[in-house]
Amino acid sequence: MLAAAAFSARAQVVPSAYSDKGISITVGGMGSIFQPDYEGASITTQFSTTYLCTGLTGVYCIPAAQDSKYPLLGVGAYVDVKYNRWVQIEAEGRWLRFNQYWNISQDNYLIGPRVPIRRFWKAQIYGKALWGKAKMTFPPIFQDPTTLQPAGRIGFTDLAFGGGADIKLSRRFSLRLPDVEYQYWPKWSNATLKPYGASVGIGYKIF
Repeated sequence: MLAAAAFSARAQVVPSAYSDKGISITVGGMGSIFQPDYEGASITTQFSTTYLCTGLTGVYCIPAAQDSKYPLLGVGAYVDVKYNRWVQIEAEGRWLRFNQYWNISQDNYLIGPRVPIRRFWKAQIYGKALWGKAKMTFPPIFQDPTTLQPAGRIGFTDLAFGGGADIKLSRRFSLRLPDVEYQYWPKWSNATLKPYGASVGIGYKIF
């Protein structure tokens, strides 16, 4: 009887030992505020082929990075895929389209590893390193030299580093508060761009 009881207890304990393993997927939405690192400034030159200055014949405009007094606001979505405790992937899309100044907006489409750092209370603190594409709309002063139309939305390589905390609200829902992110666009105009910002959101664990 003792042996049978021990076997039965072992049979009950083993599954719980593996309960934190296996694939899980969480999807969520978020609101963001970002410093775009650009306020519309430009340098004029006659020795470039990037953007023509609208209304100025033979003069080219080169965008110049600078802190903006007009932070961009937007919405986004994210997907976290957890294979096990140490192998996790995050993908996110963000559309910063509100509080625009002079038609400037930025979008991000990123994916990369997410690393759990520490669990504190109901919060999982994490770090992340993402890579992907950013798209930016320039002010109307910038004109495409090939079409002579406004430059429109231009794509750039985007590297992002950051982290945050996911606070468990229930078995399915979690609060992302906050998620901070520093971006590095290595080839933007004739320099680099370094937007940064923070997001808050709600996640739902599908399984």
